Amino acid sequence: MNSLSFTALRTLWIKECTRFLRIWVQTLVPPAITMSLYFIIFGNLIGERIGPMDGFSYMEFIVPGLIMMAVITNSYSNVSSSFFSAKFQRNVEELLVAPVSNWIIIFGYVGGGMARAILVGIMVTLVSLLFVDLQVHNPLMLVVTLILTSSLFAAAGLVNAVFAKTFDDISMVPTFVLTPLTYLGGVFYSLSLLPEVWQIVSKANPIVYMVNGFRYGFLGVSDVGIWTSIGVLIVFNLLVFGTAYRLIQRGVGIRS
Repeated sequence: MNSLSFTALRTLWIKECTRFLRIWVQTLVPPAITMSLYFIIFGNLIGERIGPMDGFSYMEFIVPGLIMMAVITNSYSNVSSSFFSAKFQRNVEELLVAPVSNWIIIFGYVGGGMARAILVGIMVTLVSLLFVDLQVHNPLMLVVTLILTSSLFAAAGLVNAVFAKTFDDISMVPTFVLTPLTYLGGVFYSLSLLPEVWQIVSKANPIVYMVNGFRYGFLGVSDVGIWTSIGVLIVFNLLVFGTAYRLIQRGVGIRS
């Protein structure tokens, strides 16, 4: 990467970070509050009646999944809203005519989404310490899963923004796709509790591998193979980043 490309990437990343940090009360605080309610309702109130899960208290079991849920939601929403706003205000055209590659544009926006997701993940983790004493089993797995998941959904948010024609289009995918997949992704339960046929069906949900990979980093337990989780994340990252690059290169939804 030459100095011009590095400067462009750094500038775009700083712009994206400044964007969500300037309104941190709207971008960083709400996820922490929402997750606190999950901890209180599902962890303390309902968890006491459910009992242990895979050898851990129910609160300990759901914390990794709730952190991952916050990471997924925020990485996706940050990029989708930011890039669509750039399209709507016609600012993205300035990037397209600038002497920088399409990869710089993609990495700049994705980097901003990852930064927000990681900050939210840290905040939710700190909030969870008020309810449960977290232990870290495999720090490397935590970091790898966090980076691959946040980059995947940040890039997916970019793809959504490319196709979106109105602000309502941005909310359709999180509402009708991400939310159901997340709730069915093993955040609140172990796949071992499901009948065998539904375990097989659940493993078609990519979020299962993200949640279980992250849970393994904290607790050392997982419903799927660890290397399988990493492999799925890498494959989906390559597919989504490749799709984003192809769309930007062709100017789909951008060039009129």
